[in-house]
Amino acid sequence: MELFYSQDVNEHLLTLSEEEARHCVKVLRHKVGDEIFVIDGQGQLLKCILTATGSSRAEAEIVERTPSFGGHPYHLTMAVCPTKNNERFEWFVEKACEIGVDCIVPLLGERSQRRVYKTDRARKILVSAAKQSLKAAVPQMNEMMGVREFVQQDFGQALKCIAYCFEEEADARQSLPEVLSQYAGKEVVVMIGPEGDFSPQEAHLALQHGFVPVHFGASRMRTETAALFAVSAVYQHHI
Repeated sequence: MELFYSQDVNEHLLTLSEEEARHCVKVLRHKVGDEIFVIDGQGQLLKCILTATGSSRAEAEIVERTPSFGGHPYHLTMAVCPTKNNERFEWFVEKACEIGVDCIVPLLGERSQRRVYKTDRARKILVSAAKQSLKAAVPQMNEMMGVREFVQQDFGQALKCIAYCFEEEADARQSLPEVLSQYAGKEVVVMIGPEGDFSPQEAHLALQHGFVPVHFGASRMRTETAALFAVSAVYQHHI
């Protein structure tokens, strides 16, 4: 199934952006009267009939809506310190979307090697990954925020986890799958630090605000590997 993406959707009609229209009309050779499928980024799959085409614009009539297309039965927020090598973090963003994530928050920690993160390219990657993996919801990509600011937010009744070494308190940690098995809710938040890890001060502040310390086993993982492990663990717990 070939999917297109549009944010310009009303009750009966939608318009494809210039980039999407070009792919639809020029590359795939669709014409007026053809049936196409469009995601709105909010979870709906829209079955449409093309009514007008041009080199930079295409319009379609919506004939059927499928809610929660390609969705998952949980809400996962991944708060991750971007890697110094931007391609590795973008790899995580793409694969997390393919598996199942709802919100990605780039974190700025005391030991972060990347101090600035521009989200425009990541948002495009998320749209592409959502279409490729047949999901109608495009994950939210937040702007970068500090670790201390993040942990002090109100997450309601969500399960909040922080992956941190806690070498002096290693016995206090549980595996992420074990923690998930003890939680009956659907809202999950996971924090992953930079390759130098969170500072002890950041980690203990997170504990003071209700974050649960977790580990991912004996292997030492890169930031993006640990983050994807967490996404996979949450997904596997709910299937």
